[in-house]
Amino acid sequence: MPNASGTWGTYYKPFSADSPWNSRPVNPVFGTFEIPKDSYFPAISSGAYSTGLFLAKESDSPMTIQGLDARGVWDPDAGTYGPVTIPRWPADVLPASGNDGHADIYDPVTGIIHSFWILKMVNGQWVAAQHAWTPVKGSGFGIPGHHYQGARAVGVAASAGIIRKHEVKDGNAVYKHALAMSLTFSGLSPGYIFPATTADYGNEKNYGKIPEGALLMLPPSFDTSKIANADLKKIADTLKTYGAYVVDRNTGTPYAIYVENGSDFNLMPKGWDNTIASQLDQIRAALRQVVSATEWRDGNESSMSALNQNFNAFSMRGPWQVTSTGTAAGAYDTIAQAVEFPASSQQIIQRNTNGTGLYNVTWGKRLPNSKQRFTVHATGEASMRLDVWVGSGVVYSTGNIGDGVVKEFTWPASGGWITVTAASGLNQPSSVGAKLIMIP
Repeated sequence: MPNASGTWGTYYKPFSADSPWNSRPVNPVFGTFEIPKDSYFPAISSGAYSTGLFLAKESDSPMTIQGLDARGVWDPDAGTYGPVTIPRWPADVLPASGNDGHADIYDPVTGIIHSFWILKMVNGQWVAAQHAWTPVKGSGFGIPGHHYQGARAVGVAASAGIIRKHEVKDGNAVYKHALAMSLTFSGLSPGYIFPATTADYGNEKNYGKIPEGALLMLPPSFDTSKIANADLKKIADTLKTYGAYVVDRNTGTPYAIYVENGSDFNLMPKGWDNTIASQLDQIRAALRQVVSATEWRDGNESSMSALNQNFNAFSMRGPWQVTSTGTAAGAYDTIAQAVEFPASSQQIIQRNTNGTGLYNVTWGKRLPNSKQRFTVHATGEASMRLDVWVGSGVVYSTGNIGDGVVKEFTWPASGGWITVTAASGLNQPSSVGAKLIMIP
């Protein structure tokens, strides 16, 4: 059996110790809304709408994924279409059979989870509708500067929070992380909350009261001792300890909890079981949204007053307009989170005036009069400039700055927006990116 008790941020134990997935609230305060019954009973299973997390080997060959049509694969971080080349592609990749066609691939060399939506093989060629990625040592959720990090509706990898194959019979009383859950229209409200960074398309059609990104738990008073099925009891006890994050929307199922495809997990191996179905419904009736907590404990049981929300808010995504004469444009690379320039004997200068460098994540907006720290990372003597505007006037400029330079400034009291200028080095490949965080 794999050792899942080892280092955080690995294939068997993804994401950081203080990730929302690996942390738990202490003395949570609950909302009052009850998830309604709907067309079907609740579900806890692998299958058509779950996924697998496929482990690449260092020796695996690259694979280029084409789009479902001529435009290519959608990259929600860059906002562009095109083919995607994965450096190492496992031979056993098998997308889920449902319409979402989820499959996640973990590359141990880069430490990246590649997450696909509608991945399938067509005439000997892998094709997909969308590709996004997340660092296995990260939070497991998007951040304002890299808001879409996976194929689930809230921007997380489809494998985040699922019950993994190696966990099903690991002998532990609970799963040592929050679970991944979907609700249907009657339970979900429009919009999303932290730690989600986006929500399902058409979420205005939801008519419940639980936003995507919410953490749901069973209250301490919920009695799991009467649950005879060991697999269901383990899940119920996990819901009392860590809970489950709402990461997607389904059709007609009050709640669904996802199990990794290929797992030896089946709550009803002998067919429909009225007792199990009744207990799944009792869990539905008892689940409540966590609205606050006195503190949090990370995966190492260290105390935290709250989950971290101060992440990088800046991106080098385009569109870019080249302002230098007779030069090719540098291109945004989502993996590098930087604009990469080809070698050129003439400096390439390009500008983004569209404001896309600050994506509008609801909980990641720049607060009026807040202190900001802007840090550049560059190679090959590339440089950049950030200009902060109010109306038609610049109220702050970093000036042209290069690798390692840090600038601190105060965000405007109202109406702030940005333009970005990037410049290449000379006679060598170069790149430039930056991070923007609030100073506590």
